[in-house]
Amino acid sequence: MITRRLFLTLLFAVFLTLPGFLAAPGAAQPQPALPKSDLVIRTANGPKHFTVELADNDISRERGLMFRTSMAADAGMLFDFKQEQMTSFWMRNTLIPLDMLFIKADGTILNIHQRAIPHDESGINSAGPVRAVLELNGGTVSRLGIKPGDKVEHAIFGNPPKSAGR
Repeated sequence: MITRRLFLTLLFAVFLTLPGFLAAPGAAQPQPALPKSDLVIRTANGPKHFTVELADNDISRERGLMFRTSMAADAGMLFDFKQEQMTSFWMRNTLIPLDMLFIKADGTILNIHQRAIPHDESGINSAGPVRAVLELNGGTVSRLGIKPGDKVEHAIFGNPPKSAGR
């Protein structure tokens, strides 16, 4: 026989988990604000300035840009893996097309995947070990002439942008 105290404890536990069960599958959950910083890509056409959110832990890297419906033209998200490694991304629960720049530890862009398709679960892979991945709005790479071999300036690569001026 269940005691009244045990019954109330179980009822309380069910009550605490209820909001998660009531949420629609795949529904956006609130995301804590990530730190923002300046990033510059040095291209043949000159420097390109961005303000990026830094995803530098497992939770923020896993969440990424999921459920976002828009992003400013000069914004992005920089995924820092802290050391070079092979990496693969997908677009599950991602609502906007993205360009993905795979960046070596010295800030050199190794490879680029343009216009990743929202909700596509196909793997998008680095061409070799990379320290970070930069996600920008789809079409940004071609619009600004960003290419493999261009250099990225950011504190994680030991070369923070010289100035925040645009």
